[in-house]
Amino acid sequence: MSFLKASAGVAPAAVPPPAPVRPGFAARTWRTVRSSRPAAIGLAIVAVHVVVALLAPLLTPYHPTTGDASHALLGPSADHWAGTDQYGRDVLTRVLYGGRYALGVSVTATVLTIALGAVLGCAAALRGGWLDDLLMRVLDAVLSIPAILVLLVIVTALGTGSSVIVLAIAVVCVPQVVRVVRGAALAVVPQDYVTAARARGESTWAILRREVLPNITDVVCVEFAMRASWVVLLISSLSFLGFGADPPTPDWGLMVSENRTAITVVPMASLAPIIALATMVVGLNLAADGLSKAWGVDRIREGA
Repeated sequence: MSFLKASAGVAPAAVPPPAPVRPGFAARTWRTVRSSRPAAIGLAIVAVHVVVALLAPLLTPYHPTTGDASHALLGPSADHWAGTDQYGRDVLTRVLYGGRYALGVSVTATVLTIALGAVLGCAAALRGGWLDDLLMRVLDAVLSIPAILVLLVIVTALGTGSSVIVLAIAVVCVPQVVRVVRGAALAVVPQDYVTAARARGESTWAILRREVLPNITDVVCVEFAMRASWVVLLISSLSFLGFGADPPTPDWGLMVSENRTAITVVPMASLAPIIALATMVVGLNLAADGLSKAWGVDRIREGA
């Protein structure tokens, strides 16, 4: 009886509260975009470009590569809002379709660049030692060469197709992505959960995929947005120099190159693609800057 009384006087052990559930990456991203005005504006500008490029056939009655010589070098009018070029092609139509080429090649090149850079950067940080030293010295050698020179050498040797341009962009941009991702991964590798995964005997790829990459997703997303803006500029620069899209492909850089000699006659033929390119780059930069500030990503520190 005394035992029962003593037991009845003992307060039950407190049950610890459940650990807070961290919201998913999509939810955190949406909340970040809503709270960051630059990120929201930048993503809105990019979204407009994507929608316009997809709906280009519905927004204009003209064909982007078919012209009428009798309507060459016309100024803006009710029929041609941005005028026509030297071949009688509608400028606004070529700008709208040019977004398709710019977005298609740029997104493909950026995805390949970020994928390779993220894997190599995480692997270098995770393995360390001679592999890290060798990889970084090779990347330093590549980074010491001007990017546009590397691009010109590759496209001159292999041709000017879209696949070659994507490959050339990856060769130029992967070293920069590796440095940024490696800097972010170096802060994750010493954590206890990575040490525990190594103690369990998990493979390098499993640790990279389950432990390292999920914890640097913010850095990778910011780098994707920032790198995409550079890729768009590089592709347009190649087209302007005659090493990118082949005529009569509607491409912003190629349009500026073709119409620069007639800029005093039909200025919109050159200004329209320049405005489209500028707004695309500004949108991507705003998105990258807004996300980096909202997530606390220091790109200078991560790439050090």
